[in-house]
Amino acid sequence: MTSVDFYILPQTGGPADSAVMTACRLCEKAVGANRNVYVHSTDAAVSAEFDDALWSYRQGGFVAHERYDGHAAPTEPVPPVLIGAAEPPDGQHDILINLDAEVPPFFSRFERVIEIVAGHPDHRSASRAHYKFYRDRGYSLRTFEQDTGGAWKQRGG
Repeated sequence: MTSVDFYILPQTGGPADSAVMTACRLCEKAVGANRNVYVHSTDAAVSAEFDDALWSYRQGGFVAHERYDGHAAPTEPVPPVLIGAAEPPDGQHDILINLDAEVPPFFSRFERVIEIVAGHPDHRSASRAHYKFYRDRGYSLRTFEQDTGGAWKQRGG
């Protein structure tokens, strides 16, 4: 069954604490563990920001990625990170990072879903609705917060 992880960002964080930058770091970690990642957002500006950030978020770092529109097959070999608003192609089932305001209908085909909770009150409200959605359907939920050193620690664990 799909597990769902919520990464809670500080309410007063700077640009390095944004959802996009957090998603970049999580993608890099997942790719380093030989996992594929589908980053979902129906907001074209968010998708473009994330695409750009993967090129430049860390000096000397690069995460192979591609925008996916749902119409044409991704290039071969498929990069480990796909960014899109459509249902992902077959074979994408490891990790879904949801940067969208809604829970995508295909989330349950993934082993793990990551929801990033940004500091803005509107984003926190949407994230609470996502949490309730998953909880009410019986999914395994974990919550992570950053400690003062920047490491992610499981809340209550």
